[in-house]
Amino acid sequence: MKSLSALLLAASFLPVPAWAHGGEEHDKKMKAAISDDQHDFGREGDPKQVRRTIQISMDDTMRYSPDKLTVKQGETIRLVLTNKGKLMHELVLGSARKLQEHAEVMKKFPDMEHDEPYMAHVPPAKQQVINWQFNQPGEFLFGCLIPGHFEAGMVGRITVVPSKP
Repeated sequence: MKSLSALLLAASFLPVPAWAHGGEEHDKKMKAAISDDQHDFGREGDPKQVRRTIQISMDDTMRYSPDKLTVKQGETIRLVLTNKGKLMHELVLGSARKLQEHAEVMKKFPDMEHDEPYMAHVPPAKQQVINWQFNQPGEFLFGCLIPGHFEAGMVGRITVVPSKP
């Protein structure tokens, strides 16, 4: 009996395999949790609350199309981002100040990983999606912060109009 207890105690210190937690499907569900972090320009949107999808293409002319969006305060939008170029591009939502700060950091660390819900790194000929709830009125930007792209004009504008009382 002592040896069984010792064996169970020893086994409790072993790493738990991924399948014991549900495997890859469990991991995907865990990663799919919606962040409740509030930013000046809104928060991550619940895909079930999306009321409108906006297609945005990006290419090697360092432009987005469209580059101007208008949304209503409180609206949850699905941004479908398509890279039509041969270079890596990205779309980062934010205020002018935050994007400029992030662009400066990207110059120092061009291979920086992006995992925030308001950022999407889009490889050539690929698509990424951002679901975002624009719950704050104001003027915001989106930009490609890969070194040289933002400076070349790869920037767009989002106007969030206040909801009516």
